[in-house]
Amino acid sequence: MNTGVSPSHRHPQWCNHPVIHLEEERLSFEQLISITSLGDATKPKYQLIADDLAQSILAGQFAMGEKLPPQRDLAHRLGVTAGTISRAYANLERRGLASARVGDGTYVRALERSTSFAPTELQAAPIDLAHNVSIPTDDTQALKRAFDALSASPEALREVLSYQPETGLLRHREAGAQWLKRFGTSGDWNRVMITHGAQHGLACILRTLARPGDAVLTESLSYPGLQALARSMRLQLIGVEMDSEGMVPQALERAAKTFDTKFMYCSPSLHNPTGSTMPISRREEIAAIARKSNLLVIEDGVHAAAQVSPLPALSTWLPERSFLLSSFSKVIAPGLRIGFLEAAPEWLDKLAASIRADSWMVAPLMPEIASHWIESGEMEYLIGLQRKAIQERLAIANTVLDGLDFQSDSEYPLLWMPLPDPWRAGQFSAALRHAGVLVRTADHFAVGRSAAPHAIRISLNSPQTTEQMVSGLNTLKSLIHSPPSAPMDP
Repeated sequence: MNTGVSPSHRHPQWCNHPVIHLEEERLSFEQLISITSLGDATKPKYQLIADDLAQSILAGQFAMGEKLPPQRDLAHRLGVTAGTISRAYANLERRGLASARVGDGTYVRALERSTSFAPTELQAAPIDLAHNVSIPTDDTQALKRAFDALSASPEALREVLSYQPETGLLRHREAGAQWLKRFGTSGDWNRVMITHGAQHGLACILRTLARPGDAVLTESLSYPGLQALARSMRLQLIGVEMDSEGMVPQALERAAKTFDTKFMYCSPSLHNPTGSTMPISRREEIAAIARKSNLLVIEDGVHAAAQVSPLPALSTWLPERSFLLSSFSKVIAPGLRIGFLEAAPEWLDKLAASIRADSWMVAPLMPEIASHWIESGEMEYLIGLQRKAIQERLAIANTVLDGLDFQSDSEYPLLWMPLPDPWRAGQFSAALRHAGVLVRTADHFAVGRSAAPHAIRISLNSPQTTEQMVSGLNTLKSLIHSPPSAPMDP
């Protein structure tokens, strides 16, 4: 029966591609590893295994999407410990040659096949259309103005150098509540706490509420930071079917029943990587299912900070069962490590205990800067500049990529592009990297056993100049119209 969830769930048209498995006539992993080299005492065994696997991957001897053997199985076959294989697989991940999926294993990524795994050979400077970072605007001057204002207040200076409550200073929480009102929240400071960014807030939530083995429902393509946390906390991520409006309500309801879980994570506005935004009607359906299924909803509002008029957060329908996360990493600067987390007051006490155990408190200097910007109107000014820069780059990209199929939003710096046949994502990204341009493939976001679509995410905000962006996009467009240089995997 098709439950609408991984591994058997159906994807929308832009997700309808199966995982490619190794052909039977190819060599096995054990045959491709130089067993005799494990006796070399000059390198740790995990490094030798990782090097041999990397050479085979880069030589094209593994298919894109191929699953690596379970760590214990390969350890037994090679006569090493499971920890050795675990370290070898982690090494491949750091090189960009493999991708771990929570609860499902580690898969070969074709993204890096055209590059050497030797660090000294990765120092060329390709055009970066892969990383999602804010576009520099007037943020450095705004920081200087904030420091000038802070230095004029000796009392504030003393306060930011002192111990603070785990939930944050009152005035910082009030500024956070003021900021979150843009998402339709109550503006009650008593529901808001300060974190070192949204990722820190997400870690606090999962560490406080979840236990190893718990399942978390999320979109079939989801935030890699969530996936990293799930791996470290031994949580099981369950991919839920998506369509052009985000998570499918019926699939969510089936997943909640099937996996008997109490956690759900989603990005209803400007979803990363697809850029989709749930309409009001879909949000109402999702909220009703969450309430009926007793789900605690963790909502990522980081990218929605760029919107002039964000739609109401899911938390407005589920004030006692939701956690709303927001930060400024994607709209101001990633180094501004400040986030706001809104939840029912009884949850905040538990989350504060997690912060106290980890770091005692959030360092107050960053929230002081953010609070000053919010209260003075500087934050809206800076985000307005970011929005303008996004729209300028998007207008250029629309011209350069005219004729190609992709999804975009006027307040979002990322493009989602399904690849035309016969291109496959891994082979295309490898060829593009060889041509000097980096992008993200869908497998970077795929959850669990979810089949990654043959699509790429293009970041318009990463190049330092529009000239670099145009050069990268022209290279991409030229390549996408060229036939692949090697036969495609079935």
